[in-house]
Amino acid sequence: MSVEKMAKVEESCQRARELKKMVDRWRNSHAHCLWQMTLSQRRNLYATLRMQDTMAQELVLANKQLLVVRQAALHQLFEKEHRQYQQELNQMGKAFYVERL
Repeated sequence: MSVEKMAKVEESCQRARELKKMVDRWRNSHAHCLWQMTLSQRRNLYATLRMQDTMAQELVLANKQLLVVRQAALHQLFEKEHRQYQQELNQMGKAFYVERL
């Protein structure tokens, strides 16, 4: 074999090795990419579950707080109506019976 042919064969072998390395790097990066995607999907799933749990807890607390606010408003309304009724009775010369101990 001539020197030129050997040089061409070596050059083509070198290109083949470089292409093989490039393909291997691409496969590795592709596998890494797929792994990152599945990891990201799992993280998103757990983040979504944590967010749903947090929202459920906040909803429970908001319902409790709403109940307390509504009870306070109702208590104020009853006190206002009681005072109004007491004033009406006072105008008529009457009063509530209060038992003293």
